[in-house]
Formats: sequence, C-alpha cells, structure tokens
Amino acid sequence: MHCPFCRHNDSKVVDSRTSDDGTSIRRRRRCTECGRRFSTLETTSISVIKRSGVTEPFDRQKIVNGVRKACQGRPVSEDDLAMLAQEVEESIRASGSAEVEAHDVGLAILPPLRRLDVVAYLRFASVYQAFEDLEDFERAIDVLRDQQAELAGQQTLVPPAGRTTAGTAPRRRPARKGPQDAEAAPDQDASEAGAEQAASEKAAAPRRRRPKKPAEGITQPRLL
Repeated sequence: MHCPFCRHNDSKVVDSRTSDDGTSIRRRRRCTECGRRFSTLETTSISVIKRSGVTEPFDRQKIVNGVRKACQGRPVSEDDLAMLAQEVEESIRASGSAEVEAHDVGLAILPPLRRLDVVAYLRFASVYQAFEDLEDFERAIDVLRDQQAELAGQQTLVPPAGRTTAGTAPRRRPARKGPQDAEAAPDQDASEAGAEQAASEKAAAPRRRRPKKPAEGITQPRLL
C-alpha cells in the first residue's frame, strides 16, 4: 500500500486491532521511507448491484439514511438505526456472496425494521414495494396483525393440569375409614362413655368434711 505522505509503496504493520463486531481489522502502519505512521481499515468487500447495473461498495450509512426518513417522528434513536444497519450487514454477509442485488438489501431491511417500529415499517414498505392503493396497505396491516397474534399466542403460558396457582394451598380430602378404624370406633365410644359415668359418680358422692383443729389455748401469765 502506498504511503499517503510520500507515496512510497512499502510499509510495515505496527499494530492490529479487530473491531467490536468482528467485521473489520484496523492496522497501524509505518512507512519504511519517511517513517511516518498511518492507519488502514481492512474489511471483506461486498458490492451492491443497483437497478441501473452500476456496482458500488456496500455502505452501512446509506442504510441508516434510508431508514431514518421512514422513522421521522417515531421513537427511534440513532443507536437503534446503527444496530439495524449492523444486523442487515450481518445477514448479507451470511449469504456468502460477494455481490448482492439492491432489491435483496431492501428485503434484508424489512424484518429488523418491522421489529423496531411498525409504523416506520409500513412507511418503508409502501415506498420500497410500491404500494398503489389502500388495499396494499390493508394487506400489509393484516399480515402484521396475524404475526402479532401468533407471537402473543406463543408467549401465553397455560398452567398444566394438577398444579395450583401461587398463593393457594391444595385442599386436603378427608381420610377414608378402613375396616380397622371401623372396628376400633365402638371401643373408643365405650371408653368415652365409661369416663363420663365415672365423672358423674364422683360429682354425686358426698364430700367428706375435714375435722377442725382444736383452737390453741391462750396461756395467761401466773400471778406471783
């Protein structure tokens, strides 16, 4: 690579750093002729073929600029647009092709934009897919409603049978009496009846009076 200062065609790599998303490498170079340093950015090349047949390199900023117009007046931040452009680039790179049609780039924008903002999605789709009348909008809205209903149905959790809701204790059924309990029941009744009879006899018996203790005599002093 030529030095941007002296145009010498030889340089040495001093430092290399990978970007956060892993799609590019930033290299710090030093010219062997003048000794000055400069930086280069290495990325995998993706070419976009426009409708006119002109080929141009893929650029995230163009995606951000195109989607920003559809998001005017909507609660969408610049960080959201940057994340959307990154997702679109990753999906295009995952295809493995070095050249991609501009139409395919627009198709890659629609899914993440629909998740980001529905109104912005309808605006972008109306221009990109060339909506002609209200029926086109109605069909797009019906598709969105079906997708949201399907997503809401998947997120609904139905508690399995046999489980109680939180905060309520399961009801206990009374234990059934077996044959042994049935045999033991009369004996228990008889013992309870005997105890009641003994208590009544004890209450009816006359109480014995305790003998009174003789009163202690008062000793009078003797007269001398």
